[in-house]
Amino acid sequence: MSTQINGILLVDKLAGSTSFHIVSLLRKITGIEKIGHAGTLDPFATGVMVMLIGKNYTRRSDEFLSSEKEYRATLQLGITTETYDLEGAIVERNDKVPSLAEIELALQTFQGEILQTPPMYSAKKVAGKKLYDLARQGIVIERQPVKVRVAIECIQYNYPMLEIKVVCSKGTYIRSLGHDIGQFLGCGAHLFELTRTRSGTFRLEECISQGLLKNREFDISPYVRKL
Repeated sequence: MSTQINGILLVDKLAGSTSFHIVSLLRKITGIEKIGHAGTLDPFATGVMVMLIGKNYTRRSDEFLSSEKEYRATLQLGITTETYDLEGAIVERNDKVPSLAEIELALQTFQGEILQTPPMYSAKKVAGKKLYDLARQGIVIERQPVKVRVAIECIQYNYPMLEIKVVCSKGTYIRSLGHDIGQFLGCGAHLFELTRTRSGTFRLEECISQGLLKNREFDISPYVRKL
């Protein structure tokens, strides 16, 4: 395939894959080394990955990274994990069953501009070290709260599962949001499922499946857009 491809490719990431794996697949298909993305997703998460192909677009990554994001998230109440998601070890169980009124109050509490403490299991760097590297060594350090903007809407509540829609600013950790909601409810919670449904103006229904990229002969050129 021609190495003259430059542009944006919208990919629906599969659960169990890393963001870097999509970069690797695209490098094999295109032969282009300069490929990046506008915001990572945890391996268990799915949804919109804005892939930037060619140096004219990778150099604009900050422009796309700063855009508003939208997620559909499912929290499992009653279980707290060390990573705040389903992949972490369970650290606490609680049999409290919050009422719908309590759920609504909790979600209302986390609306608008809030202060959020980044989780230890994150790629955020403090003093040049990634937090998850420290966490894996059993080291917990103080993290400064970050101001983020959040709008949450309850989609469905069927204990222990709470499904919510989240629209948020750059730098928001949905895992931390789920953990904090669980703490507010007094029962604990962790992030069970996560799908990014929008990144800036790019929506999930515009994406191609990551599965198509497993074929090194797949022609991505009809799906690459210029901005």
